[in-house]
Amino acid sequence: MSAGMNNARMPRNVQLALAVIALAVLPFMVSAGLGNTWLRVLDFALLYVMLALGLNIVVGFAGLLDLGYIAFYAVGAYVYALLASPHFGLHWPVWAILPLGALAACGFGVVLGAPTLRLRGDYLAIVTLGFGEIVRIFMNNLNAPVNITNGPKGIASIDPIQVGGHALAQPLEIFGVTVPALVLTYYFFLALALLVMLAGLRLQNSRIGRAWAAIREDEMAAKACGINTRNIKLLAFAMGASFGGLAGGLFASFQEFVSPESFSLMESIMVLCMVVLGGMGHIPGVILGALVLTVLPEAFRHGAGPVQQAVFGQVLVDPENLRMLLFGLALVAVMLYRPSGLWPDPRHRQEFNSR
Repeated sequence: MSAGMNNARMPRNVQLALAVIALAVLPFMVSAGLGNTWLRVLDFALLYVMLALGLNIVVGFAGLLDLGYIAFYAVGAYVYALLASPHFGLHWPVWAILPLGALAACGFGVVLGAPTLRLRGDYLAIVTLGFGEIVRIFMNNLNAPVNITNGPKGIASIDPIQVGGHALAQPLEIFGVTVPALVLTYYFFLALALLVMLAGLRLQNSRIGRAWAAIREDEMAAKACGINTRNIKLLAFAMGASFGGLAGGLFASFQEFVSPESFSLMESIMVLCMVVLGGMGHIPGVILGALVLTVLPEAFRHGAGPVQQAVFGQVLVDPENLRMLLFGLALVAVMLYRPSGLWPDPRHRQEFNSR
């Protein structure tokens, strides 16, 4: 029986090994076949995966609509920028700044969640939307009388992440092989994205995750069962915000520049679309949604011009405008034919099909 059980496990182990190998060689294949531009897109995709997983805690697990999630991303980014740049003359190590940025975003999540605990649906969406805009406007105006954020000019010359004394912004030579900087960044982002994913899975399968699910399905019934809905919802805001703050710090280190323009309402909407498109509450689906909505617009951006040139002999529509049109049509098609998302939780799929 033991041998039979080991044989049954083998396919899963093989699949895991193949997945690890694929993730390890992916950046080299992308760099060789598509160039560094797409490798940079891949790095950004991992940032969006972390953002989407954080928002999924609030929207997917707890059922709370948050349209201002990008504010926590901004908090994490500015914490990193202020503590690792010439702006204040501080150059803290990344291992101190990233947890601090996540903690600061967590605090902002509590600040947002505490006064909105009684709100649901549209009312909660409006309040969270306003919160996101307030944070962005504060970042835009905190340059007088004391210059904290440098206002609309943003903060430049931010220190890149250093691991083992080596800056990820510089290539690294290992056994005579030069590993490009974007590949090093990919591995670092991938490791943190996997940690965020594992944390999300543990939360989903914990008592807290079951309490979130109960609140999402019927808050009154959850309260009647003895669940402290106030604290549980507050915890959802805090945990989701901390993941956003972590991603924000990584964004600042990657770009080496932050400004309020990077944290607009459209960014919040985009992250929400990733969660909804992939499948709310289903972590693999959310990851898929983040990857699709990061890569697809860039594919339209780079492909729209050459395709028009090949078909019509000239570019009739600006590729940027056509990109957004095709992107919007793709979203509408998915929502019409896959309302539960591209990869929904099986239980949610049954609910949508029954409707």
